[in-house]
Amino acid sequence: MQLSVIILNYNVRYFLEQCVLSVQDAISTIDAEIIVVDNNSTDESCLMMKSKFPNVKLIENNVNFGFPKGNNIGVEQASGKYICILNPDTVVAEDTFVKILAFAERQINLGIVGCRLIDGRGNFLPESKRGIPTPWVAFTKVFGLYKVFQNSKLFNQYYAQHIKENQTGKVEILVGAFMLMQRDLYLDAEGFDEKCFMYADDIDLSYRMLLKNKSNFYFHETTVLHYKGESTVKDEKYMKRFQEAMHFFYQKHFKKSWFFEFFIQIGIFFFSFIKMFQGKTKPKPLPESIVFYSSNKNLSEKLPSILKNKVLFLDLKKEKMVNSCLNFKGKKTEIILDNHYVSFKKCIKIIETLRDKNITFKIFPKNTNFIIGSNSRNDRGQIIKIE
Repeated sequence: MQLSVIILNYNVRYFLEQCVLSVQDAISTIDAEIIVVDNNSTDESCLMMKSKFPNVKLIENNVNFGFPKGNNIGVEQASGKYICILNPDTVVAEDTFVKILAFAERQINLGIVGCRLIDGRGNFLPESKRGIPTPWVAFTKVFGLYKVFQNSKLFNQYYAQHIKENQTGKVEILVGAFMLMQRDLYLDAEGFDEKCFMYADDIDLSYRMLLKNKSNFYFHETTVLHYKGESTVKDEKYMKRFQEAMHFFYQKHFKKSWFFEFFIQIGIFFFSFIKMFQGKTKPKPLPESIVFYSSNKNLSEKLPSILKNKVLFLDLKKEKMVNSCLNFKGKKTEIILDNHYVSFKKCIKIIETLRDKNITFKIFPKNTNFIIGSNSRNDRGQIIKIE
């Protein structure tokens, strides 16, 4: 078998369903399998998998083992030459695995391959490629110095800005939302370290590949939608988790950094102080218009009452999608893409092409009864059921 896709799930039932649908399409021409590991979800994720995807291997853990151990359990039961660690809140294109496997086969001393990730509004997620978070690099990240000095090599190492987002190349650290590597290499490295804290497991595994003289790559020729990107809200809780992660990484691979510990404590105090003066987030206004790209006229007539808003129906049999979509740039618009008529790859491309602060996107996945998407990388997204 060429590929095993490992999806670790915890209480994201609807995102999981859409993810598995996209992976099924992406492995249709490959000798591959999907393994879903559930970490004791309480939202009927397992029931959905059994009823809708009976041929997908499902592992039901009776406790939440966390990210490292959950994925290790899945890899143990995998049969593929390659494995792909994939988040359940992702959507892959129909040719994602064909492209990335072809790239992997051409490499020598390959470690891990990651790909280009965008959020639910089409924004590139910089954590798609990263550098080793030495104390200095972590400091520049926490305090946003990489944004202030974007052209400086000294300040822009955390997000590996020496490699452009539309450029394939060697990087040091990749994100756990999408990691492809040979299964034997993963097992030889003993997988994710189950003692890792949040934010450190993917950094640690990537770094251990470098210690084995392997090369990690960022591959830009396929784009994957990742709804819940790294939060940009840097509050005291985030800072403490980041501190724990870096502390674990330094203790394991380097000497303890008093420099980092000192400045992270300043950071925790600073962000806690700012948080005291922040008001509650105001609810976002409804879009001025909702556009439904489909050929399902019957559903288009039901949507206004479901969404409690006017819906413009653009029939894909008559409309040129990209051209008509461009007419909505700059307007407060929500675009709903019907996956029954628009491929996942095309959905990703449209979201990426029409990236605009005023436009939000939802997908109506094929063979489902819900519309799904995310208006911000800071939240878990929205699900609208269609009865």
